[in-house]
Amino acid sequence: MSYQPRRLPRHATIALRGLNHHLTQWGPEAAAPLVFLHGWADTSDTFQFVVDAFVRDHPIAAHDWRGFGRSSWQNGAYWFPDYLADLDALLTQLSPDAPATLVGHSMGGNIACLYAGLRPERVARIVNLEGFGLSRTRPEQAPERYRRWLEEQRTPPAFSSYPTLEQFATLLARKNPRLTRERAEFIATSWSRTLPDGRCTVSADPAHKMVNPVLYRREEAEAVWRCAVAPTLLVLGGRSEFRKHLGADGTDEYFRSIFAQLSIATLPEAGHMMHHEEPEAVAALIESFLEGSG
Repeated sequence: MSYQPRRLPRHATIALRGLNHHLTQWGPEAAAPLVFLHGWADTSDTFQFVVDAFVRDHPIAAHDWRGFGRSSWQNGAYWFPDYLADLDALLTQLSPDAPATLVGHSMGGNIACLYAGLRPERVARIVNLEGFGLSRTRPEQAPERYRRWLEEQRTPPAFSSYPTLEQFATLLARKNPRLTRERAEFIATSWSRTLPDGRCTVSADPAHKMVNPVLYRREEAEAVWRCAVAPTLLVLGGRSEFRKHLGADGTDEYFRSIFAQLSIATLPEAGHMMHHEEPEAVAALIESFLEGSG
């Protein structure tokens, strides 16, 4: 049996900086909805599980980032600062007169925290679901990075394709055994598009897979994060495969040294995709934080 949403979504198209973006909304109309920001290769649709688990009927809006889901693809490689500008444009339309509450997962959590440091007056609160930046880099990594980038100009990367949607869902369930079959099927549908030959593939521009030739500079991200003043809830997965790669940059002490008003919660049995695996626990943490932070 497929997953049956408890709160039905509304879908629309919104123009942001010259590209059409897919917008998903739930709950009552409001001048300042909760704004949900999905992670890399995810879509706004898969916040459905958390939305359904909320006790209250919150006004919620979530868009697909450029080149993901049902949003338009751009011509060429993707530049990370564009996400910040897209979010700025989105909030101008969704919450023009009030600071926004941002709920971001992974890449979306990174964008939320960076934006909160750049536009502190535009952000009221942040819920960051495992969005803690990338590992530090060293200058001596640059030559190999540039070589890889040059090779990808010759042979651009691509996403895999699958004979059927059911097989894609089976793969997702096998990779993440904490998913129920119903949620795996829902995610597979949300993440896929049909190719001319009838196979399905990921609903994202393959250009997202191209390596960035410029090394990630964590020190710069930290400088921006420190400018954020909004109360922030950082939710971590006890089984996450990402946090452990950060070493000293992944400790509670580290996060508290960076963010001014930070609360930390850990879901011991959840992995990185916690909003798919334990939406009830994630929803409870979000609502508790929203009530406690005013």
